Amino acid sequence: MTRDEIKRIAAMASVDEMFSWRSPSAKPYRERRGELTDDELINLMLEEPRLIRRPILITGKKVLFGFDAAEYERWLR
Repeated sequence: MTRDEIKRIAAMASVDEMFSWRSPSAKPYRERRGELTDDELINLMLEEPRLIRRPILITGKKVLFGFDAAEYERWLR
């Protein structure tokens, strides 16, 4: 995923929502949540793609990060 793609998707929600805070790869950054800038988070996601919360569902101008069967069902109706 490119910087432009991340920014385009994050513009529908937020970079913080897109960042996979529960990933084991995110452990070193959890205590800095709220302090890291969007650009810093994007740089981390570019360096370590496992930090991008997946799957990503985009419908129109809305985005849903992570899998929740009930939410998917609701969004896809």
